[in-house]
Amino acid sequence: MPPTIHIKRAYDPPAKTDGLRLLVDRLWPRGIKKEAARLDEWAKDLAPTTELREWYGHDPDRWPEFQKKYKGELKLNEAVQPFIEKYQQEKLLTLIYATKDEEHTHALVLKDYLDHEFTHR
Repeated sequence: MPPTIHIKRAYDPPAKTDGLRLLVDRLWPRGIKKEAARLDEWAKDLAPTTELREWYGHDPDRWPEFQKKYKGELKLNEAVQPFIEKYQQEKLLTLIYATKDEEHTHALVLKDYLDHEFTHR
């Protein structure tokens, strides 16, 4: 059975119900101390490339195109398969991200992509 994946902002307090907490941003969240974040891993290699992140700039008008480009990056990303192999036996993963816009975050795209990959193994 594949893991259940949730997403959560880095600024929301950690909870016991988070399961494994995995930061999926390329940059460390501002103002968060490492101890307070209670992360199990910083999976920055799963985040969008710097070029894609800068192009997107959290512009909601670019959201549809960003999703396509990011999925394209994930298909070619050599960090994805090792991540899936490492976490396929876990029950619950929480992908941690920092952006304020909860409806236009790469973590949503990554969650959908990983849900598909874990399910179709």
